[in-house]
Amino acid sequence: MTKLGVIRHGPTDWNRQGLVQGSTDIPLGEAGERVVETWRVPENFGPYRWVASPLSRAVRTAEILSGQAPQTDPRIAEMCWGAWEGSTLPALREELGDLMVAWEAKGLDFRGPGGESPRDVQVRMRGFLIEIAERGDPTLAVCHKGVIRALYATAVGWDMADKPPHKLLDDHIQLFDIADDGTPTISDLNIKMSAT
Repeated sequence: MTKLGVIRHGPTDWNRQGLVQGSTDIPLGEAGERVVETWRVPENFGPYRWVASPLSRAVRTAEILSGQAPQTDPRIAEMCWGAWEGSTLPALREELGDLMVAWEAKGLDFRGPGGESPRDVQVRMRGFLIEIAERGDPTLAVCHKGVIRALYATAVGWDMADKPPHKLLDDHIQLFDIADDGTPTISDLNIKMSAT
């Protein structure tokens, strides 16, 4: 088993406005940087290798936390929401009504027009997980909520059609064990990154 810890990037202006970011490359920004600067990764993660989504908000978060430029991997970029990026979920629910309810009920197969589904994210992440196992190096990955939820869903068999069995907290590390075949299982959830 190889340890993989995943961390959601710090908050962006779009996060604060409740806008769907998806694959849109919204920077972390000064306010987000100030938040991430209060996070501290526990010392036992010191020997871990760092990797990040190529989206700038994840790269910058990883730089602040690790003190170095991380390797990037497009397979852990955020789920593309297609035409819905830049909208809010409440606005989409109001505009689409019952149609949105039906789409959201699809769980792993929910996708915006021209976008990806969580299942698509699981498929593209599969090779990344296998490589983590083959390397055998414990790894910390700074990525996105959609990626973390897709990984968690794989680990626990959650179909994403209703609420998850556990609440995954932002500004915490979600730790998984990756088997030799790339299969993830939960090691520890919601590991606090203590504030200064």
